Amino acid sequence: MLPPASIDRQLPRLRGHDMLTAMRACIQRVSEARVVVEGQVTGEIDVGLLVLLGVCETDTDDDVLWLSNKIVHLRIFEDDQGKMNCSLAEVGGKMLVVSQFTLYGDCRKGRRPSFISAAPPEMAERVYLQFVEQVRQQGISVETGRFRADMKVSLTNDGPVTLWIDSAEPARS
Repeated sequence: MLPPASIDRQLPRLRGHDMLTAMRACIQRVSEARVVVEGQVTGEIDVGLLVLLGVCETDTDDDVLWLSNKIVHLRIFEDDQGKMNCSLAEVGGKMLVVSQFTLYGDCRKGRRPSFISAAPPEMAERVYLQFVEQVRQQGISVETGRFRADMKVSLTNDGPVTLWIDSAEPARS
């Protein structure tokens, strides 16, 4: 179980470092995407979303629910008039989810990124799997990479459409 949602997300520092306190995702609308580990395809989709998912140690069940629902229902696919007006669920698209702790890379100091804001691996894997399960429960076919593996991710970005979302966004609708 994740920590309660009552954790103060506005704490500017944790363990003496500036904290980025939200689950985050880099979302790419794709016509195809796949992930390969040790020469083997572990996940592959055609039309859908590639989601690079980052987890921090203050993420809660509420973050998982909100972010999974937000991504599944984002209207970023074209309707019959060419407007971004359809969601992943509406177009019958699939999702490829890849764990990506480097989304928490802090490059403000020095020349090597700090990943202090990323969740510890055990927690990150648990939250990552919860996210995948929440998306599946919404009727979306989900493929994945392999947690903590060296992955080769390839994609054809459709549009291109690339969005950044984090669960600390103020408008939670």
